[in-house]
Amino acid sequence: MMEYRKMGKTGLQLSVLSLGSWVTFHKQLDDRKAEELMSVAYDHGVNFFDNAEVYALGESEKMMGRILKRKNWDRTSYVVSSKAYFGWRGKENKPNQTGLSRKHLVEACHEALQRLQLDYLDLFFCHRPDKTTPIEETVWTMHNLIQQGKILYWGTSEWSGVEIMEAHRVAQQYGLIGPVVEQPQYNLFERQKMENEYLMIFKTVGMGTTIWSPLASGILSGKYNDGIPEGSRFSLSGFDWLKNRWMKEDILNKVKQLAALAQEAGMSLPELSIAWCMKNPHVTTVILGATNVTQLQQNLNALDAATRLDEALMEKIEHIVQTKPALPEY
Repeated sequence: MMEYRKMGKTGLQLSVLSLGSWVTFHKQLDDRKAEELMSVAYDHGVNFFDNAEVYALGESEKMMGRILKRKNWDRTSYVVSSKAYFGWRGKENKPNQTGLSRKHLVEACHEALQRLQLDYLDLFFCHRPDKTTPIEETVWTMHNLIQQGKILYWGTSEWSGVEIMEAHRVAQQYGLIGPVVEQPQYNLFERQKMENEYLMIFKTVGMGTTIWSPLASGILSGKYNDGIPEGSRFSLSGFDWLKNRWMKEDILNKVKQLAALAQEAGMSLPELSIAWCMKNPHVTTVILGATNVTQLQQNLNALDAATRLDEALMEKIEHIVQTKPALPEY
């Protein structure tokens, strides 16, 4: 059974597992396969589908839009996001076609709505902080988009704790609607923000999180233990930066130990890794990426795995990875 969690202090409920389209939609999947994945996810209770202007340079959103149109699901039954910052024209980007200026955010929102064939976005993220635009301009713009009914909630992605709090300070100063959700990377090897930097924000203003890369770009699936398989993410051109980040001996050694532990516990390594992310109460939803139905169904099994991840198992995991951030002492 799918579990639903309130997104931070908002009233919005997201399925604890959701489906993302980065890398896969358009680049690795055609419409038919993507539709199959979205259908399986939706039938399993997934109600959040994540996207962004920059994914496959706008093609990912067009693909999702075509699928949502064909499926004709009740619009009130699912949540869709877009993100703005990088633009979608790639090397062709001109001034004002990237960043978080009022001009780009408003235009990016309109373009995302056209591509997704929707009347409004449920979530709209500032995909990165923009050091060159006043935070007041960004917060006012997001507030106005909500007032106009074009977006329902706004959030940040990969912002620092200080930047998020600065947005809240501005919102409070002018009586505006502040950001309510952050999309950070979070997995067994990437924990600093979620388990340290954001703690005070969770405690004070509250914040939902739609975390990405629970399998550390696939390294925690175990599929790279014996090299890089053809057609996998690390074999795609333009993803060398990911490969260089994760294909390290000490990480691979830990992954092999985790795989053995998962097997011992009667679950797959992806199930264990995703379930581990779900155990953090500050995680609203874990965004899954999948290229086939078998993979997606296996990842959805993390729901069951999470019920079996007891304290003893969590300690064994910790003992292997040794990645827990050191917390400041107050």
